[in-house]
Amino acid sequence: MTKNRRGSTARLAFKFVLTIGIVNLFADLTYEGARSITGPFLESLGASAVAVALIAGGGELFGYVLRSVAGYLADKTHRYWIVIFAGYVLNMLVVPALALAGNWPVAAVLMIAERTGRGIRKPAVDALLSYAGKSIGRGWVFGLNEGLDQAGATFGPLLVALVLYVRGGYRAGFGVLLISALLCLATLIVARVWYPRPHELEQKPAEFLETKGFAKAFWIYAAGGALIAAGFADFSLISFHFKKAATISDTQVALVYALAMGAAAITNLVFGRLYDRVGFPIAAAAFLLGAVFAPFVFLGQFWLVLAGMVL
Repeated sequence: MTKNRRGSTARLAFKFVLTIGIVNLFADLTYEGARSITGPFLESLGASAVAVALIAGGGELFGYVLRSVAGYLADKTHRYWIVIFAGYVLNMLVVPALALAGNWPVAAVLMIAERTGRGIRKPAVDALLSYAGKSIGRGWVFGLNEGLDQAGATFGPLLVALVLYVRGGYRAGFGVLLISALLCLATLIVARVWYPRPHELEQKPAEFLETKGFAKAFWIYAAGGALIAAGFADFSLISFHFKKAATISDTQVALVYALAMGAAAITNLVFGRLYDRVGFPIAAAAFLLGAVFAPFVFLGQFWLVLAGMVL
């Protein structure tokens, strides 16, 4: 491949990644905006703490299990765009539909459907992004995409907080997210029209390596990750507690979530750079900091809650 051809492919790959990043910006703005108030919303509909925990945890579990199935089907059929569109349409449109939920079981179905849609489209999107990674670097591809994700995850709760402050209702907060949901789908259509065959962005064929199972270190790492995940509470349950205990106002709940998302974006960059220089001790420090959030969030007042969410 000539130098000019490589440069042209790299520019095209970058534009593709940027377009998908904008899609995900609007997507995160939509569902993370909704997530900032789903806990208080479920409490207002009469759901119990057990119900909220089961809805949030069950939705996440189903969404992650579904990823392996959706990823396999996308690879088997090579119908990546069809899988992606199916996932995004479900992922996006059920969020503003929460404004119409009249009871908590209906809201629960919609919340699980949102996680289902994300589980369907996530593997196929990552596969298409990986093609561009061959041209411009995998780290840069996923770093840029994650940065735009976090931007949306920060602005979404801020938008909902503004709506709550002006209008004071959960349904208005969910309803306004229809705008970002439609922008997400519109940008996705643009991406499909502009880049119908993203696999052509790959400069050379992928190399497949024969594997004979996973090393012991992998299983230790996986077990550690599972235990860490088991020790974290979903924000739906945390925000439910805020509402039930009247720790902070509804508007402050959304603002605190936005702050947490913003802190995550900055921390990812800082700790990622430190990990390259220091190594595993930085990862261990990050795990320990995250592990102490519970007393701050569930037992503290406003400033302690703020500290816990940042951790």
